Amino acid sequence: MKNTSADPATATPRLTQAERRDRSERELIAAAIKVVAEQGVSAATFDAIARDAGFSRGLVTQRFGSKEGLIRSLIWHLHQWQGEILEDGHVAEMDGLEALCAFVQLHCNTMTVQSESAAYFMLLAAAVADRLETRAAFAESHEVERVLIRAFIERGQKSGHIRPEIDADAEALMAGCSLLGLRMQCLIDPSFDPAPVRDALVGALRDHLKIKTGKGKRP
Repeated sequence: MKNTSADPATATPRLTQAERRDRSERELIAAAIKVVAEQGVSAATFDAIARDAGFSRGLVTQRFGSKEGLIRSLIWHLHQWQGEILEDGHVAEMDGLEALCAFVQLHCNTMTVQSESAAYFMLLAAAVADRLETRAAFAESHEVERVLIRAFIERGQKSGHIRPEIDADAEALMAGCSLLGLRMQCLIDPSFDPAPVRDALVGALRDHLKIKTGKGKRP
């Protein structure tokens, strides 16, 4: 009689409960991003997200609890995604000025090709326009970005690549606001090409922040 049992050597290992939970949460977040990016914020109901992901509405409620819980999970996912992009770009190995310029370039390069960033800024715009409580989650997210950019500038000051008199906090906020404006422009005008503005912004940052060449000064 033929043995029809699965070969232990080729059988797919069963996922643990934690692994199943992690996978379902990632699939729900991906569905939320897709619904928001393609249909808009108002369409991103728990029913629509569950339907797109192939799960029950009850599971969406169980995972996120509320719209704010969903947005916070989405923001966490996007910070993880950004971290992976920066790691792939070896930004941690660069001096502070180069790291800042690479950060700006990587941000701009994903503006028109990633639904994640589109969904984030669509949700942000809705939170501000409708004065939703979720504004606090976005404020916290932007603070994380400001601290990250400030760290690049302070690294450059310490290594001698960025002018020591620069106010790192103010410059970080200015760079962050510039990127915020570019991303909003991408939503307003789908035909907008961020590349020329990206290059102009990187050039302006270099000219403004770098230590000028000359006697006793580092190039």
